[in-house]
Amino acid sequence: MSDSRYYSLKQIAGFPIRYARETKTGMFLVCVIVSTLLTFLLRDPEFAKTQHLVLFLLFLSIGLWITEAIPPFAVGILIIGFLVFTMGREDTMDVKQYVQTWSDGVIWLFLGGFFLASGMKKTGLDTRLLLIAAPRFGSMAKYIVLGLMMVTAVLSMVMSNTATTAMMIATVAPLLNQPSGRQLSKILYLGIPAAAAIGGMGTIIGSAPNAIAVGALEAVGIQVSFIEWMLVGIPVALLLTLLFWLVLIKKYGIGNETLSLNFLKRTALEAIPTEEIIQKNVVLVILTLTVFLWLTSQWTGIPVAVVSGVPIVGLTMLGIIDADEVRTLPWDTLMLVAGGLSLGLAIQEQGLIVYFIDQMSTIEINFYVLLVLFSFISVVLSNFMSNTAATTILIPIAISFSAASGAVNPVVLPIAIGLCASCALLLPVSTPPNAIVYSTGRVEQSEFRLGGVFVGLLGPVLIILWTLLVSYIFF
Repeated sequence: MSDSRYYSLKQIAGFPIRYARETKTGMFLVCVIVSTLLTFLLRDPEFAKTQHLVLFLLFLSIGLWITEAIPPFAVGILIIGFLVFTMGREDTMDVKQYVQTWSDGVIWLFLGGFFLASGMKKTGLDTRLLLIAAPRFGSMAKYIVLGLMMVTAVLSMVMSNTATTAMMIATVAPLLNQPSGRQLSKILYLGIPAAAAIGGMGTIIGSAPNAIAVGALEAVGIQVSFIEWMLVGIPVALLLTLLFWLVLIKKYGIGNETLSLNFLKRTALEAIPTEEIIQKNVVLVILTLTVFLWLTSQWTGIPVAVVSGVPIVGLTMLGIIDADEVRTLPWDTLMLVAGGLSLGLAIQEQGLIVYFIDQMSTIEINFYVLLVLFSFISVVLSNFMSNTAATTILIPIAISFSAASGAVNPVVLPIAIGLCASCALLLPVSTPPNAIVYSTGRVEQSEFRLGGVFVGLLGPVLIILWTLLVSYIFF
């Protein structure tokens, strides 16, 4: 589930590795120098040594995430290593807590989602779900497009949006090769990656920024359950997908043309070995049980992190996922999230949040202005850098500002930032789904502007309004 610009560039045009290394070395040195200067300028004369170190680490991490002088996940490792090395030299510091973020509930929740996605992909359950849903799309071109986009959005709630996009593009290829389907190529090549990115809003495991928001709220003593997140994320994701579909239909003039989905029916009738059928059913049972326990965790009392053990143990014990599949899981995302949690813990422990809140206490900032500002900043930053890194930077800062502004409900701002990070669709390198589609050569860079502007402007507005409403009723 990598979402870095470097990953996207490799997908598009084989980014020259040697040139990249030379450039990134210079960027790293610049980040170190700038971070040192910022630490010197913004420090308080009464800061302890550990506070200076954490402040420097904060600026360095932000710089490295923005420039990607080193891969985003490597910044997460650097954070943990830096904290263990520097804080471990202080007799009063317990450095184990910075390493223990690897066992945080958010990490286990994400890992369970990765195992489910891997099991679905290996057994072809993801494709099978599409084959079941396909006949319900009808034969009209515009409704087939809507159906494909909605399936993409739903699958992205439990799978990597990158894997979902690749699977859907491969599946609909025969449709685009039909004489009557050629005019659909643009609309599908723009609609599917957008739906994959937007659909990730729906669940905590759907996108890394969602998990960052939940983890940051847990750090300040606020629990957001799986179903509570879905109450916020799913309606916005489905509505945005529907609205973008309407925009694409109008833009490319798709009317009442009919298309044939017989190629999907032929695929469905192909003989499937008994062993594969059994594996599909096993994955389906485990998926159903896991999602049910996630949704009912607040009533059963079983933590969502514990529930993640169901797919992890079940799929490996029954031989659905072996060592090779485990090695291919997106561990880099977990490294980035764990590093971000460690950084947030250090900032809070060293009192930097309290210090900057005190500094801002004299400034009157309206909470709703903050909400709008941070939501759109999240979209802008996520268009040009990893959306996981962007939320890792923004959410702790937003929580501090939120406390200073006297926010009535502290859950609104972090959730809005996490959701808005999935609205970044402006460039081919903004998300891996965009990069995958752009690499086919059938979409021009300028054509991504439609989704980037529409979703980037409307998305935050819908997210803000819906998050405020849901938080008022349920939180």
